[in-house]
Amino acid sequence: MPENNPSSAGALSFDLVNEPWIQVLRCNGSQDELSLRQVFAQADDLRRVPGELATQEFALIRLLLAVAHDALDGPAGVEEWAELWGDPDCFAPVQAYLEEHRERFDLLHPVAPFLQTSGLRTAKDEVFSLNRIVADVPAGEPFFSARLPDVSRLSFAEAARWVVHVHACDTSGIKSGMVDDDRVKGGKVYPLGTGWAGGLGGVFVEGGTLRETLLLNLVAADTDELDFSPDDRPAWRRGPCGPGSDGRSATGLRDLYTWQSRRVRLHHDADGVHGVVLGYGDPLAWRNMHRLEPMTPWRRSPAQEKKLGRSPVYLPLEHDPARSAWRGVAALLADRAEETGGAEGPSRLRPRILEWVARLVTEGHLSRRFLVRARVVGVRYGTQQSVVDEVVDDRLVMPVVLLHAQDPTYAQQAISAAEDADRAVRALGDLAGDLARATGAEEEGPKSVARAGGFDALDHPYRDWLSAMAEVVDPFEHRHAWQRQVRQIVGRVGDRLIAAAGDAAWEGRIHTDNKGGTHWLNAGLADVWFRGRLARALGDPGSPDFPGSPGSNEGDATPGGDGPYTPGPAGLPETDDAATDPEVYV
Repeated sequence: MPENNPSSAGALSFDLVNEPWIQVLRCNGSQDELSLRQVFAQADDLRRVPGELATQEFALIRLLLAVAHDALDGPAGVEEWAELWGDPDCFAPVQAYLEEHRERFDLLHPVAPFLQTSGLRTAKDEVFSLNRIVADVPAGEPFFSARLPDVSRLSFAEAARWVVHVHACDTSGIKSGMVDDDRVKGGKVYPLGTGWAGGLGGVFVEGGTLRETLLLNLVAADTDELDFSPDDRPAWRRGPCGPGSDGRSATGLRDLYTWQSRRVRLHHDADGVHGVVLGYGDPLAWRNMHRLEPMTPWRRSPAQEKKLGRSPVYLPLEHDPARSAWRGVAALLADRAEETGGAEGPSRLRPRILEWVARLVTEGHLSRRFLVRARVVGVRYGTQQSVVDEVVDDRLVMPVVLLHAQDPTYAQQAISAAEDADRAVRALGDLAGDLARATGAEEEGPKSVARAGGFDALDHPYRDWLSAMAEVVDPFEHRHAWQRQVRQIVGRVGDRLIAAAGDAAWEGRIHTDNKGGTHWLNAGLADVWFRGRLARALGDPGSPDFPGSPGSNEGDATPGGDGPYTPGPAGLPETDDAATDPEVYV
């Protein structure tokens, strides 16, 4: 039968309000698929909406938040939020809202299919493989996928999840041009950037249940750090999107959480979806969106400031897949002003969703011992953002006292503790390099492996130490305890490296240092240097040898070492090349 034809396929419908399509994990550990109506009705019995990828979960959480914000038309203020938090049936208004807008939640609607463009086509009427929207089939590496190299068919439920995801996190690159899109050149549209959420260092707060998760991320409209507009509406309360862009800006959270960064049309029959047409939708610049987007940290971009001739310019601070979330704790805890002196604004802004949770505690709506479960989600794209290289997915449990704006002491000690770990692991890497040099081997590989092992050894201890700050009276003494623990853990890892170095390392060889001097280097001398570096990295804050204190020896070139070392903010990329900015593709 003809496909996607309203006259013959009009009877086909997949109503997302009532049909199960969202994967859920229940609090008892079982898994299920539920409709939108069921997700909100059962939110207190659900743990998560896991999805196929962490980025899909992030996109679905944002979709559910857009529904909740719009259905509740708020919360207008923190007191209204507190009433929702205390009401087990707080999402009851969502049921009537979903019924009112049910027609716009039909995945197969002939005129306004959910988050799609009816009649979307290329000049050649091409229909493409579903690989274009299914992000867990790696480009060029099908053998590392649980799926076949080609996705030939999807159920309506899974197709709906990937439609939500493609708007949020689709790759950039050259895409097929659509009929009536004035951006088409030679049948193609050249790179306009990834989906909006794909350019973020995504952060949201997890609660004990899905109900708590949605409420903790349901920011009130009286939040100082964010702008709200009475005209803010989600995608399903706007007109169906055409092939081109209308060039408008986002109006607020509801609009941004459902931003149509792509034009999509599913091709289906009665048994499911078997093809897709996918093109660019509405582009959205990442510059200075920090007063609209709460779910990412932000960084100042000198490159963009120079290019645009204005300051400050903030861009999303994306996650580094090579670093665990705790190593990037500075991006979550503090607005950093030290690089600019604060004259024109901080160099980095923490996610405003965490500011919101801190406010709930400060104003007495959550316990001061409340543990914030920050979920960190993001994408690392490769080859000019045209492929997905890695998906970042991590959690960091921390006491809300770390977010206290009036008393940053706890946050400062938590950040400094992560930097303690960085310095200690740097010393461990130098030890591995020295041992390699003592045998005449190449040093970069052993250094890299040693550093990775050092951070692995510190991962759980730091997370436990951070969570324990909820009960801590003296954050300085707590950090001293951490430094002692790091010295023991990294020292033991160093002992294992030395023991494994073998007889050749103990025998040693003549080595030329970076000042041109020569001396005999063996495992014994490497051990002495390692203990000295570790002592300088983890000295007592009251001693002159403590890193960063007056008279400190930090940064002195140690024989056989790499020379001066000045650690940057833990977990944050230090480059600001315009080529790495998402903005370059917008």
